[in-house]
Amino acid sequence: MKNITVIGSGTMGNGIAHTFAQHGFNVSLVDINSDALGRAMQTITANLYRQVKKGVIDELVKTSTLANIQLNTNLKTAAGNADLVVEAATENPNIKFNLFRQLSEF
Repeated sequence: MKNITVIGSGTMGNGIAHTFAQHGFNVSLVDINSDALGRAMQTITANLYRQVKKGVIDELVKTSTLANIQLNTNLKTAAGNADLVVEAATENPNIKFNLFRQLSEF
């Protein structure tokens, strides 16, 4: 397992993406809102910076973690070659059912 897709870039999604990426996985973080993806990367970058400042990780880990994350607004592109898909979308049953319906088509 090497390619992870995380659907939803909010608090849960960006934290999940950060953790997988920091442990060497290729992560595709997907959201329908490109502004939300930008905010997610700002949060991940700030959290990595804080880890560097505390001495938990070094700059090389920070850089490689960020390189392991790709942003995407297209679910099929993001999840097409995923070994694992983690759903962290908003808590709306209609949205979740639609996501799983779309995923079942790949």
